[in-house]
Amino acid sequence: MGLLTNRVDRSEIKPGDHIYTYRAVFAYSHHGIFVGGSKVVHFTRVEGSSDAANEISGLSSSCPVFPDCGFRLPNSGVVLSCLNCFLRTGSLYSFEYGVSPSVFLSKVRGGTCTTAVSDPPEMVIHRAMHLLQNGFGNYDVFQNNCEDFALYCKTGLLTLDRLGVGRSGQASSVVGAPLAALLSTPLKFLIPSPVGVATVTAGMYCMSRYATDIGVRSDVIKVAVEDLAVNLGWGSSNEGAIVEHDDSIHLLDR
Repeated sequence: MGLLTNRVDRSEIKPGDHIYTYRAVFAYSHHGIFVGGSKVVHFTRVEGSSDAANEISGLSSSCPVFPDCGFRLPNSGVVLSCLNCFLRTGSLYSFEYGVSPSVFLSKVRGGTCTTAVSDPPEMVIHRAMHLLQNGFGNYDVFQNNCEDFALYCKTGLLTLDRLGVGRSGQASSVVGAPLAALLSTPLKFLIPSPVGVATVTAGMYCMSRYATDIGVRSDVIKVAVEDLAVNLGWGSSNEGAIVEHDDSIHLLDR
């Protein structure tokens, strides 16, 4: 992997890796966790979307190689598929963890890396398989999408601000690009050069992406996958869930 692309060969990925591929001529990327045995656990919409129908249709039991390809529980968007069906005709990319701020800012496109550090592969796979059996809530393109799913499996981190942008780098880019353009508009009167305005706009865009990265945000907590439903209000339990936070309670995933 390099600064320009995270594209990898199939032989390079290992169980527990966060992988992704591009859809609709690079319009967006779809993310998942490689769990070994040519299988990927990922998250998508389950209803009310043509995109969801297209995603699921490519992961059905008609897979000629793996009979369990496309397995998911009723009303759950967490799906087990084979690597071929996950990629379709797209290329394979590996999401990077623990990158330096300079490397993060050099990636013009969001949804390719984070400064957050990944947990051990066995914990990542445990979370992914647990969520395959228990779901990951309702899909939301800005707060709970496929990249959010993979980021949680890799780090166990959730954002406290449920009204803002989630952990997804793609979502941050979608919000950050027009925001940077809007904020830089008044500078056109102060900076005569179009190149100068473009440079300032690009800088604002990159900094907005960096500020929302889960590796630097202060509004994140670490939640055990067994307690995830309680923390996000999916369950009906009245018991308070235990979370891990840098300044308060500490909990290791069981």
